[in-house]
Amino acid sequence: MKKIEAIIRKSKFSEVRDALHAVEVNFFSYWDVTGVGNEKEGHIYRTISYSTTDIQRRYLSIVVSDEFLDRTIEAITKAAYTGNVGDGKIFISEMLETVRIRTGEKGNPAIN
Repeated sequence: MKKIEAIIRKSKFSEVRDALHAVEVNFFSYWDVTGVGNEKEGHIYRTISYSTTDIQRRYLSIVVSDEFLDRTIEAITKAAYTGNVGDGKIFISEMLETVRIRTGEKGNPAIN
């Protein structure tokens, strides 16, 4: 089992959610976060300068079986892509165990 943590643009969340559902990843948690990126210069839009030091993003936390790892990462990557700085990051870590509280199931059956 793997835990996937993705930080994406808020504007791309609906597309990412739909892409995850399309590859049968139907359960995940998300919340709004603010982060600091690598870009030091602001953006200018219609003569107004916007700061990019504090960036609003959406943070997704997803636990999947090993067989779902590649399709989940591909779905997020394709749906979140704009080609511009700030598209986001994906972090993957190993999960030792999962337990479904209601039934006591463990491992892969507990995450499906």
